[in-house]
Amino acid sequence: MARLNDDAQWIVLMGFLISFSFFFLALVINQSTVVGQTTAESVIEFPKNDIRDFRYVIGNSVNLSDNFDVVKSDIRVISLNRKSSVVGYSNFTADNTTYIQIHYNNGVTEYNENWTFP
Repeated sequence: MARLNDDAQWIVLMGFLISFSFFFLALVINQSTVVGQTTAESVIEFPKNDIRDFRYVIGNSVNLSDNFDVVKSDIRVISLNRKSSVVGYSNFTADNTTYIQIHYNNGVTEYNENWTFP
């Protein structure tokens, strides 16, 4: 750059500065797109309706105390075959209060919940 005049040196330096700025902005925008995409995918992958469905079935099966084991094994087998998810629950009653622990795992999402019925 020793042979260029002052105006040409400024033009070359500004060209380098603008090129570096574009490269930096492209890198930042690319990373923000990746973060937004993975966040949106994790929200989409959460099986909200599946959890609601088996919570409804479990809530109804607690009232069927005579067929409790049959309903529990049916829920486990159906969820494993149809949704490829492991669903389990247990309940016990103490002092006229029913406690229910629910476990859901489909390989991506693990969900645990505790219910208490007075």
